[in-house]
Amino acid sequence: MDKKKLTFAQEVIEETLRSEGLSRRDALKLMGVGSAALLTGGSLATPPEANAGPSSDKKATIVIVGGGAGGIMALARLRRAAPNAKIILIAPNEIHLYQPGQVFMAAGLYKAEEIKRYNKDFIPDGVQWIKAKVAEFDPDKNQVITDTGQKIGYDFLVVAVGISYQYDQIEGLTLDLLGKNGISSVYLNNPETGSVKGGEITWEWFKLMRAAAEKATKENPIQVICTQPATPIKCGGAPQKILYLSDDFLRGNGPIGGADVHQNAKFYFTKGKGTKLFGVPEYNETLSKRVQPMYGNIENKWDHNLVKIDPKKKIATFHHTYYVKGKWDPDLEEYEMIKKERMVELPYDFIHIVPPMTAANEFKSSPLAWQKGSAKGWMEADRYTLQHRRYKNVFGIGDVLGIPKGKTGGSARHHGPIMTQNLIDVMNGKEPKAQFDGYTVCPLKTQYGRIMLAEFNYDGPAPSFPFLDPAEPRWIWWAFDLYMLKPMYWNLMLRGLM
Repeated sequence: MDKKKLTFAQEVIEETLRSEGLSRRDALKLMGVGSAALLTGGSLATPPEANAGPSSDKKATIVIVGGGAGGIMALARLRRAAPNAKIILIAPNEIHLYQPGQVFMAAGLYKAEEIKRYNKDFIPDGVQWIKAKVAEFDPDKNQVITDTGQKIGYDFLVVAVGISYQYDQIEGLTLDLLGKNGISSVYLNNPETGSVKGGEITWEWFKLMRAAAEKATKENPIQVICTQPATPIKCGGAPQKILYLSDDFLRGNGPIGGADVHQNAKFYFTKGKGTKLFGVPEYNETLSKRVQPMYGNIENKWDHNLVKIDPKKKIATFHHTYYVKGKWDPDLEEYEMIKKERMVELPYDFIHIVPPMTAANEFKSSPLAWQKGSAKGWMEADRYTLQHRRYKNVFGIGDVLGIPKGKTGGSARHHGPIMTQNLIDVMNGKEPKAQFDGYTVCPLKTQYGRIMLAEFNYDGPAPSFPFLDPAEPRWIWWAFDLYMLKPMYWNLMLRGLM
């Protein structure tokens, strides 16, 4: 962020803080950092608290697999905590993407170059970087094998391979169709090539949708579908972010403006699994009782999982599960509920697709993955210590973890110190004691200029700033997300300084 943009960001946030009626003390707590120089990278001296926690002077080989947010955060922390260890990063991607920025790209507020950096800028001296993919995990021999056939042994392994997007699980959908025929997906990216096509094509999708709505009528509206699959996904709120921002864009908000034509569009939000907008009741209430009614043109389709698309006819087919009332059970004193299934076709003019997701393709069939159950294919880890349940020298960080919460960058930031402390404890011959509380954060964009900062953990809402109602969509969170989080990510989070 250049000096001019940073000054503007500070002015916007300071004015917002005043309008929120916060004290300077609370404002500084909310800001979380004390100097513009730190945010811009002008001074990146490690603060004392960044070195807090256990350390080890032992010599050991630590292999980190994955060069996304989790892997780079782990790398920075372990380099400091284990200065005598040999640390090897295995990751093919030269480019590092600030992936939350894709939604702001879709909304016309970021450019592609603003969310890309080179991974080499975040890899400390003394780290061996092998630019390859791991094709095989062999924890019984304490080794991994790359796609070039190289065998790499380790004393400790950190798995940070992330998520794979399974577009091919949707019949009729190929990657070349995204960005055509009214189809878009903000998730489409490739860190290995630096492509952020998802953000680019979705911004074009926004504009084409608006042009179509301007020609439509309330009596004959365009049909818009925003999907969410039945699988876990990276940032569970992302499908609704696109839903609300695109609808608000039709109201004339956003960088282009224009007349309010949102009533010339009928929106469907299809959720592959579940009957709520958000799993935490406090946040679900805001979305269901305030946000969606504000638009008045959104219909939810529960337990509708996209399985097929016909781009020529513009028809999306969903597998719909539902229950009907059966016979009365006098012993239980309730009706038997019978599960039914059917295929539902919905015509569309525009559709935004969030693909099914799994753990990284190269990992999901490995011995380190859960072998059965709802988390099958994700890393088998203790939800608190982030240590593998069977292989005690293996730890995980980020989206790959098969735990109930935590598929966001904010969660990976909280995984970092927990994973590091526990790995160092094991290296020092101790039992891992640090515990991850399930912290997850979703800055859910309810419209242009408003974000509900949904923070929660295993027990429920977990606001960092309890002096502000966490279920209230606010301009301050929008300003913070748009202007401040990206430089904090580049200059603090990836360097393990927060």
